[in-house]
Amino acid sequence: MPPRTDLLLVAVLVVLLVCGALLNCHRDEGHRTVGPWVGLGLQILVACALLVRRTRPLAVLGAVTAAAVLMSLSVWLAPGLLMTSVDGSGVWVPLAAPLAVYSALVYAGRMRTTWVLTGALVAVAARPWHLSFGTMASGLVLIGVPALLGLYVAARRGLIAALTERAERAEREQHLLAEQARAEERVRLAGEMHDVVTHRVSLMVLQAGALRVVSQDERVRGAAEELRAAGCQALDELRDVVGVLRSPESAVGMVGTVCGEDREAGAEPGWGLAGLVEESRSVGVEVRLVEAGDRSVLSAVTARTAYRLVQEALTNVRKHAPGSSVVVEARYEVDRLRVWVRNTAPSGPVDTDLATSGSGSGLKGLRQRVELVGGTIEYGPRTDGGFQVNSVLPAEPTAGYRGRHGA
Repeated sequence: MPPRTDLLLVAVLVVLLVCGALLNCHRDEGHRTVGPWVGLGLQILVACALLVRRTRPLAVLGAVTAAAVLMSLSVWLAPGLLMTSVDGSGVWVPLAAPLAVYSALVYAGRMRTTWVLTGALVAVAARPWHLSFGTMASGLVLIGVPALLGLYVAARRGLIAALTERAERAEREQHLLAEQARAEERVRLAGEMHDVVTHRVSLMVLQAGALRVVSQDERVRGAAEELRAAGCQALDELRDVVGVLRSPESAVGMVGTVCGEDREAGAEPGWGLAGLVEESRSVGVEVRLVEAGDRSVLSAVTARTAYRLVQEALTNVRKHAPGSSVVVEARYEVDRLRVWVRNTAPSGPVDTDLATSGSGSGLKGLRQRVELVGGTIEYGPRTDGGFQVNSVLPAEPTAGYRGRHGA
């Protein structure tokens, strides 16, 4: 569908052509053997070709040039057939010629064919063989001015396109520089976190282990062992998080030595979901765990991310949905883990102090943690008044995703 401006332009040209033909017919009445309608039909046909001047500018210019040649030949071969005047005075090119020249130079570019056809139109319009200054001047203005205007518009469009492309390229480069800076900062922070936190936690683990050995009180020894186990778990998680931030070997250093363990990447590190479910059941939350598939396909990073996801979801249920029942479903597939945590609407009063405790950014931090390993997460209310958390985690943290985040 042609633009409205082209439709209006063609309509105006047709009206002008019809009015001009009627005036010439009345003026030359009695001096014409053939009416002006053949030439009028040719001009209207050429004017209608302007409807495709944006998509086929060379074809339109070729049609206008052919019509101009026929009009000039008709002056000698068939006077009054194609020209609107009997004596051949006036312009020998169609009224649509200036627009055709302009469109060809703007939309077709500076092609050789464009220049050849434009030169032919200039020759027909200026009629240098007629040796008339007025005729030559009018012909040059009629075709030359639209040609110069077309060259200007085409050059301006090319300049704008080049500047736009340069600005987009600069924006992309700026984005890449920002990504690189964030990656470098992420690596730096990962290194500092590993050096500082691992040092302090490892001291805590060593002191707890020493207390367990030297203490004679069973309760103190038990508390020291729990503290030591919690410290080892914290070091394990720190190792995996820093490993994702930097490289798979980033945070291995002290963990195995301090905790006396050397876990394989795919081994189950004590982060099973059954323990979380039992903890929630022990405080009165009705939780049902559904697991399908082989857990051994998961890396330690993915297993711990799933653990934290379910832990945060169950914590939110205890805080914000007392009395509701929960279903935790984990489906272990070949290359991914799908986790769903759904709870029904709360049936008991909410403890305000408990509900307002915490930073309030648990789900946001959970999303960042899931995306860090290349997973996806969705959460929101359900139609029955409950809440749901759905996540898909890769069995192994994706290398491409890690690379984009500064590994």
